[in-house]
Amino acid sequence: PREEVAYVTCTYRSTCIDQPDFLATVDLNPRSPCYGQVGTCSSLPGRGQDLGLVLPPRASRSSTFTLFCWGKADSCTASWLFPFTFTSSCVCLMLGLTIEPVDVFWTCDKGYLAVTHPLPNGDVLIANMGDPAGNGKGGFVVLDGETLELKGNWENECEVPPTGYDFWYQPRHNVLVSSAGAVPKRAGRGFNPDDLKKGVYGRRLNVWNLSCRSLTQCFDLGEDSLPLSVKFLHCPDAAEGYVACALSGVTYRFYKCQGENWAVEEAIRIPPKDVCGWIMPKMPAFTVDLLISPDDKFLYLSNWIHGDIRQYELSKNCKPRLVGQCQPPECRSVLCPQCKRIYGGPSKMQLSLDGRRLYVTNSFYSTWDKQFYPNMVREGSVMLQIDVDTEKGGLAVNKNFLVDFGKEPHGPCLAHDIRLLGGDASS
Repeated sequence: PREEVAYVTCTYRSTCIDQPDFLATVDLNPRSPCYGQVGTCSSLPGRGQDLGLVLPPRASRSSTFTLFCWGKADSCTASWLFPFTFTSSCVCLMLGLTIEPVDVFWTCDKGYLAVTHPLPNGDVLIANMGDPAGNGKGGFVVLDGETLELKGNWENECEVPPTGYDFWYQPRHNVLVSSAGAVPKRAGRGFNPDDLKKGVYGRRLNVWNLSCRSLTQCFDLGEDSLPLSVKFLHCPDAAEGYVACALSGVTYRFYKCQGENWAVEEAIRIPPKDVCGWIMPKMPAFTVDLLISPDDKFLYLSNWIHGDIRQYELSKNCKPRLVGQCQPPECRSVLCPQCKRIYGGPSKMQLSLDGRRLYVTNSFYSTWDKQFYPNMVREGSVMLQIDVDTEKGGLAVNKNFLVDFGKEPHGPCLAHDIRLLGGDASS
């Protein structure tokens, strides 16, 4: 069935509004009188956190399910974990056991948690970005899938990468691939060109043995390339995937070659743009997010600084081919009759299971939002729907859908991660 509810993480960090951050539901049912509106809002403990979330696959098979939020308060403090339990009617039942930074520190010697995915055995695996002091440190922590208690480090006494952020795995090939991210205490303060060539922004793609939980290969993707989003193809037999590098503008394809070895090759390159009045004379695309359609036909990239979303057709015998592109500077909506100027570029994306609707928010990370798009921080971010041509390729902004987070009761907020009830392209 078509998706009817989206879960969106929202923060007031960097907005000068002293209100708790929250997890919001958005009505996606066109037949609903509340279509395109924010519904239930579940507040989180504390304030000023940049939030991410994950919706485990079991959510679509149960009358209740658990949704995991993680929050990072600032560049000098570590991360919390907030498991929520919901009913299928989307009413929040309770905030589960909160995992405090001190627990992560004493149990795992880690402190900056990032992307979360459920493991094949039902446990929850969370990538790590840094140590409790904010220095770079990769690796993973794992939660018990039933009790949600912190079990400890996932990696099996091997050297961890210097940084970490995202990951994806293929059980049939016994492999997990992770990206690099950045050093939290430096990148958390905003983008500084002086940090280039100093190891602040990661450069490695890491290949792990999934069953042995050990690091087997590392690929150097270039200094300051900053590989962030990584995805395998959805086909469980597929032995290939893609990783998007934010600062270099290059998307690499990784694939299995001889034996248990893996290789990488350049698949897409988005050149920087010459600009005036920005922090650098040539600005990278800053590819924040990468998605692959559930049928493995299309790949999507969101370029937060260049301001566009790109759709590429995937093929086994040639490099991805650009077939769709859109850049929504403004959107007139029947829900918002006045012309709404959209500040900021596309950041986090989510794709429906049928591949026809691509949802996107425009907040990346609050300190970076304030630095690059201060008008967005003042007026609040938005969530848009991009209509997708799944036959020939093509993208178009749906002008009947616009969620304006600038109209929240407590003031404008920043919306980030999106998950769809019943499943999506990130499940």
